[in-house]
Amino acid sequence: MNAFRSLHRSILILFAVVVISIVTLVHFSVSKIVAEQSRAQQRSISPALSLIVDQLLKPLHISQTLVEAKELKDLMKSSDIDENAVLEMLKRLEEEFGMGFFIASETSRMQYNSNGTTLELKEETVDWYFRYKAWDKDAIADIGQWADPQFYIDLKVYDDDGKFVGFFGTSKALHSFVDIFAEYKTEHSYDFIFVDQDNNIALSSDPELIVDKTTFRTLESLDWYKEIDRDSLPNQSLNNVLVTTGGKDALIAEVSIEPFGWTMYLLTPLQERQTEISRSFIISIVSLLVLIFALFVVIYHLLYYFKKDMQKNFQTDPLTKLPNRNKIELRYAELQDNNQQVGLILVDIDHFKLVNDTHGHNAGDVVLRQISMTLQNELRHGDIIGRWGGEEFVLLLPDTTPEQSFEVAQKLRERLAGMTTSMGSITIQITASFGVSHTDTNRPLTEVLGYADDALYQAKRDGRNLVRMQLSKAA
Repeated sequence: MNAFRSLHRSILILFAVVVISIVTLVHFSVSKIVAEQSRAQQRSISPALSLIVDQLLKPLHISQTLVEAKELKDLMKSSDIDENAVLEMLKRLEEEFGMGFFIASETSRMQYNSNGTTLELKEETVDWYFRYKAWDKDAIADIGQWADPQFYIDLKVYDDDGKFVGFFGTSKALHSFVDIFAEYKTEHSYDFIFVDQDNNIALSSDPELIVDKTTFRTLESLDWYKEIDRDSLPNQSLNNVLVTTGGKDALIAEVSIEPFGWTMYLLTPLQERQTEISRSFIISIVSLLVLIFALFVVIYHLLYYFKKDMQKNFQTDPLTKLPNRNKIELRYAELQDNNQQVGLILVDIDHFKLVNDTHGHNAGDVVLRQISMTLQNELRHGDIIGRWGGEEFVLLLPDTTPEQSFEVAQKLRERLAGMTTSMGSITIQITASFGVSHTDTNRPLTEVLGYADDALYQAKRDGRNLVRMQLSKAA
């Protein structure tokens, strides 16, 4: 994750350098007569890109990255949704990214919000879910929750078989956009209008145009739009069209926001004597804006696929916070590269299925977390512990002989055997079986682990709560 964030920052810095370079080139290409006007207009255009990136594409990018996370998919495709786990994860995401998150589950037909609230998904009261579920698009942006209007990004989530399991996305209060646009308009005197796929005005720098309760204004309802002869325009695009709004001339820039199917219209006010000069300048700026936007989309997709690839090597077990199998394999390879002898202990909780069946999976999770903490606290400096899968843990003991490895396993077995886990009035006695192996030569982890696995099964056959060791002939 740190590598991803570093790459993300580096590419954004590169992106900013490219933007500054292009703008500087345009600046020196215009005549001295319009130099001051060019600088002022550039300062106004640049925030347009920032608004698109920060307010629309950044939440989309974050959502599309998170929606690939295994933890999220496992929660959503589960036949028995763990509501507490879902709400806890959403709250954690809200605290980390500073925006609201939600999950709408097809399994439970419930919507879970990062503010801790839930909502039953019924067709008669929550029409968006069923309407967007039928759409062929996987990314949708809309406005909803009319008591406190929110801007939502809805992403469809599928399981490994391509089956739809619900929506995941972000939400931002509509008033936050109003404040941002008002700031921009005060400073630059420009107007934004964001239009959705149905030509409804979803967001605007003019508060009177933003949705009121459940009523949207449409682009066709605007006076300046009614005066435009769309049939005479190339491809019916409003790019570089001169209109009159509020008694002032303004030049329109039209930018398509493809991930949502939205369109942004940027209305640039022009002074009468500078109309022609400004028109040429705005054409150049709009071309640059489109080019820069296309560049960002390319960078965004590179980041997205990089994050998706990194997800395969995610190295922390979400339940116990211990290194997972991938991390253990990497650490073992490092020890082998350093030509260190390694003791390996495989730990398996005795009768763990009975704990789950008797007390529930929440109790099983508590047991796993407590055992992971106990094992971690008892290990020596330099020892490595990870969750291998299910109720199994693996320990790597660098620079440790077979006899020392066996002694460590015995100590851990005794520590676990004397431990109990309490949940309310329930007390659970825990024991574990241990399989020990060792290598002082360069061997594959699978081979050393195989000996430990055989020893572990011997411990279970001999009655559990035991330590057994099996070594290779050359160990």
